[in-house]
Amino acid sequence: MAKKRRVMRRKNMLLDQRKFDLAKATLCADTGSAAVDAALDLVVFRAEVFHGLDQVVAAGGLATIEPIRRTG
Repeated sequence: MAKKRRVMRRKNMLLDQRKFDLAKATLCADTGSAAVDAALDLVVFRAEVFHGLDQVVAAGGLATIEPIRRTG
C-alpha cells in the first residue's frame, strides 16, 4: 500500500488555555502543535472505533439499547 503524503497547513485558533495546557500535559506533548496533532489523532481513532462498532452491531454481534451511531 502506498504511503499517503502528509499535507501540513498553518492554522490560527482561539483555544481554551486551561484545556490546552491539560491536553498538552496529558499527551506528553513537547509543543503546542504536537498536542493539537495528537488530539486530532485521538478524534480520528474514536471515529474509526465507532465505525467498527457500528459494523459489529449491523452484523448482529452486539445488542444495544440505543444506537452507537456518532456523526462525523
